[in-house]
Amino acid sequence: MAIIAESLPTQSAAARNEVQQQIDAQRARTIRAAYTTRFAAAELQRNPQDFEIVRRANMVPRSGDVVIANVAELGKHTRLQSPVSRRQLMFVGQEIMVAYGHRYAPDQFLAHVPDNLGPCQLVAGGGVASEVIEQHASIDKATQLEPVGLLMRQGKVVNLLDFAPLSIENESPRAAQIDAPRPPVIAVLGTSMNSGKSTTLGCLVNGLVNSGMQVAAGKATGTGAGNDPNLFTDAGAFSVCDFTDFGFPTTYRLDYETVRDLLVAMIREQSATGAGTVVIEIADGLFQGETSRLLRDPIFTAQVDRVLFSAQDALGAQAGERILLDAGLDVAAVSGVLTASPLAAMEAQAQLATPVIGTFDLCQAEVAAALLPTR
Repeated sequence: MAIIAESLPTQSAAARNEVQQQIDAQRARTIRAAYTTRFAAAELQRNPQDFEIVRRANMVPRSGDVVIANVAELGKHTRLQSPVSRRQLMFVGQEIMVAYGHRYAPDQFLAHVPDNLGPCQLVAGGGVASEVIEQHASIDKATQLEPVGLLMRQGKVVNLLDFAPLSIENESPRAAQIDAPRPPVIAVLGTSMNSGKSTTLGCLVNGLVNSGMQVAAGKATGTGAGNDPNLFTDAGAFSVCDFTDFGFPTTYRLDYETVRDLLVAMIREQSATGAGTVVIEIADGLFQGETSRLLRDPIFTAQVDRVLFSAQDALGAQAGERILLDAGLDVAAVSGVLTASPLAAMEAQAQLATPVIGTFDLCQAEVAAALLPTR
């Protein structure tokens, strides 16, 4: 007699992969939060019972969505910047809180937000999860992450925009009340990543502060990390913000109108502080997509009075000067990495109409004050 085996119900792979976990106070304390997620992390610490971790087969993350992930394998980034930008050492198996985001870094990774919650990579120490498309040949492969699930609150995926203190759509009450002309605005741009932009900006801030001026500083584009805002604060800026304060983990692949509105909103917010001068960093190089479009936009020339340019070598300085002048910008000086070499600085000065100024010479009050725009 044939025996017919009764098939037992089996759980599908998709169902086994689904997660819905409440977060108690103890778990909230042990999750290592990143700099990019600092505002969401603060709310999680205050009210962990309002949050849960959810993973479903049909979930597609967006840039800025907050994800809880396990560290699967250490690679390029062995440390994660904390909400106060302390470089906390990571261990395999730890749960971390980061944000999905795209990354454009010629010296490191080109990475895009994946279309699922599968394994991904930590592509920035400030706390950006993404899928590596390309990487520089000289660096280690990216640290590997295994997402547990997206952070949710009241049935909605938590995005950095939800807890950001500033917004490009709704300006702060302080900015809304501005009725005086804005202060002078200086933008710092460069030939590329690691051309010395942030150090140049910091030294300029320090020199202006040494001249007796109140300075507000910001970083309008780039990848979220606390290093540069902390540098600006250490240099003496009394008000500092960056694009993460507006709810963006990175600005790469944002639609151009958002990037433009972000720059305008940042200048307006920093102008409302009562600063005598506002200094803004534009990340990466002149050929990077968002930067290139900004330079051609009349709004940029209307919002920025002068430009300080950082270059790595004389040839880059010459090309950058030409691009900026062709865009109708007032180039105050060339500085950056090339000024670490007296020979490179001399080569550049021989080819430029713009003065070449040593990065740390910008800390001198008279040097910095001489770069202020005249109106």
